[in-house]
Amino acid sequence: MKLIQLIMQFRKKTSIGNSTNLVRLSIKIIAVLLILFSIIVLVDKIDFPSPNKQIEKNIPNENFKVVK
Repeated sequence: MKLIQLIMQFRKKTSIGNSTNLVRLSIKIIAVLLILFSIIVLVDKIDFPSPNKQIEKNIPNENFKVVK
């Protein structure tokens, strides 16, 4: 009798399942990767100016300290 009662009882399923959690997680990961890729592409398209002449500065040896 208890077996029939357990089988016939209504059980409310509150969660859809683990598969939807996996799908949501994968969508979030793909979205983050897509945003990072977009940022990298946009930064690569910016043309940063490069210096026209080579920068040279002579540093005298007296400013250095020898650390042993």
